Amino acid sequence: MPRLFISTGEVSGDLQGALLIAALQRQAAQRGITLEILGLGGDRMAAAGAHLLSNTSGIGSVGLIEALGFIWPTLRLQRRTYRYLRQHPPDLVVLIDYLSGNVPLGSFIRRHFDVPIIYYIAPQEWVWSISPRATQKIIELSDRLLAIFPEEARYYTAHGGNVAWVGHPLVDRMATAPDRQTARQQLGLLPDQVAIALFPASRQQEIKSLLPIIFAAARQIQDQLSQSYFYIPLALEKYRQPITAAIRAYGLQATLVEDPLLALAAADLAIAKSGTVNLEAALVNVPQVVIYRVNPIGLWLYQTFLKFKLQYASPVNLVEMQPIVPELLQDQATPDSIATVALELLLNPEARQQMQQGYQQMQQSLGEIGAVDRAAEAILECLRSI
Repeated sequence: MPRLFISTGEVSGDLQGALLIAALQRQAAQRGITLEILGLGGDRMAAAGAHLLSNTSGIGSVGLIEALGFIWPTLRLQRRTYRYLRQHPPDLVVLIDYLSGNVPLGSFIRRHFDVPIIYYIAPQEWVWSISPRATQKIIELSDRLLAIFPEEARYYTAHGGNVAWVGHPLVDRMATAPDRQTARQQLGLLPDQVAIALFPASRQQEIKSLLPIIFAAARQIQDQLSQSYFYIPLALEKYRQPITAAIRAYGLQATLVEDPLLALAAADLAIAKSGTVNLEAALVNVPQVVIYRVNPIGLWLYQTFLKFKLQYASPVNLVEMQPIVPELLQDQATPDSIATVALELLLNPEARQQMQQGYQQMQQSLGEIGAVDRAAEAILECLRSI
C-alpha cells in the first residue's frame, strides 16, 4: 500500500489538503490503488481520510513579530515528525504552502529519504520575493511544483523549477456553492435584509488585531443601515467564545455559521481579512472590502533590511496585479474607513458593477474546473513512476 505524507499548516492549507486528499482517493480507487495518507494538517484533512500526526491548523501567523510565538511549538512539532518519518518512511511527499514548516521538513526528507517530493501550492515567494535563498530552497527540494496561479508557475519556472500549472482548486470548490436565492432561504433572510459576511480571523493573532476593527466597522454600518444583518463563519472552534463575546460587546445583529460558502452565497457584501476567502468571494461575485494589519515594528524590519515592498495583499488583486478590490492595510484599516468603503459598495450599484467586472477578468486566470483532479493525477503519475 503506497504511503503518502502530506504536510500543510493553517486553516487555508487544511482546506486545500482536504480537497486534494478527496481527489487522490477518488482517482486511486479508479486505478484500483489503496492509499495510506499520513500528514500534518487539520480537521478537514482528517475528515477526508488522512491520519494526522499533529494538527497544524492553528499554527501560523503573518508578520515577523507575530511569528515569534510559534517558533518553539514548530520546533517541537518538527522533532516529533522527523522521528515518526524515520520509523515510517513515506513513498511520496506532498508539501502544501506553509513555508516555515515545509521547507525544513522537505530539506530533512531530501537528506534522509530517496522519495519524490511534490510542492503543491508553493509559498508565495513569487509575490513577496523577500529571499532568493528561500526560492532556491523550494526549487532544490522539489521534484515537481504544481502551481495554482499563472504567475506562480512563471516565477518558479524562471528560477529553474520543474513546474506545471494545474489551475486554482477554489474554482472546483466554489462550483458547489449554493445559489443566492437558496442560500438566503436557508439562512431565513427577508427580501429587504442586507446580508454582510464578516471574516475577521483564521489565525490567533487576528482575534486581537483584526476582529475589533471589523466589528466596530460593522456596528457603524448597522447604525446607518438598520436592515443589515451579519454572518460570521467560524474558522476554528476555539474562536467561538471570543467571537460570540465580541458580537454581544458590539451589539451586532449577527449569527455565527459553520458554512462559509453559505454565508458568502447569501451576502450582499463581505468584509474580510486578506486571504483565501477573498478569492472565494470573488468566485461568487460578492463585493468585498479587504483589510489587514501586522505589527508595525516587524513590517519596518522587513522593509528596512529585506527591502520588502507590498504592492497588493489580497490574492484577488495579485492574480491580475490590478486593484480589483479595495485594500485597507495597516493604518488605513480603521472602522471609519472600512465602513465608508463598505457603504459605498452597498449603496452604489456602479461601484459594485465595476468590481464584478474585475472579478470576471480575474476568474479567467484561475483556470478551468478540475484543478484538484489535475493535481491528484500528477501526484499519482509520479507515484507510479517510482
